[in-house]
Amino acid sequence: MNGLTARVMNGLTARVPTALRRLVGHELRVLAGLARWATGRRHGVRGRADLPFGHARDQAAIMYGLTFVCVVEAFGMAVLLRDWPTAHRVMLVVDVYGVVLMIGLHAASVTRPHVLSPDALRVRQGAHRDLRIPLALIDAVRAERRFTHEAADGVLDLPVASTTSLTLELAGPVTAVGFLGGRREVTTVRLHADEPDALLSALRERLAARPERPHAGAN
Repeated sequence: MNGLTARVMNGLTARVPTALRRLVGHELRVLAGLARWATGRRHGVRGRADLPFGHARDQAAIMYGLTFVCVVEAFGMAVLLRDWPTAHRVMLVVDVYGVVLMIGLHAASVTRPHVLSPDALRVRQGAHRDLRIPLALIDAVRAERRFTHEAADGVLDLPVASTTSLTLELAGPVTAVGFLGGRREVTTVRLHADEPDALLSALRERLAARPERPHAGAN
């Protein structure tokens, strides 16, 4: 029975467009972020060897401001539609979900930090992006604060509040998956961290401790 159920679920999943599945997955990650935020848990931090580095602090004021705007908008619509009960109830559900979603977006950023493990750096952008970069592929890392980011081949920008603070140069490409499932190879990753100096120091320490990469042509 379990095998039949799995085949049915796989068949249904195959018929759902990738973009829709990605959107639903994003919503679920946002809602899960609220639960983790309430319980103080962080996603992807498995033990003492995993070092978390937050990236949500600089966007907090913006997100709280947008949440306040959503609350005001919900109150305004409730007043305007008070004489139309059906429309009032529909808009109330939409507005309440909008407020929950806005808080959840920030919660996802708080609970999904960058994670430096013994063999990889996992970089995030809230619930939108999640990329694991093996330490063996990191060729160089530097502090570099940037406020503008133009699209370029082989470059992945993960700004927070339009800012990135660290740049990683990779010795080989990694596959970055976009919000709607698009894939592309990147060799430069720019990201933001609340404490970029701490992440830079910890990353350089682990890079220095990794086994030396073999030279090209070595047996």
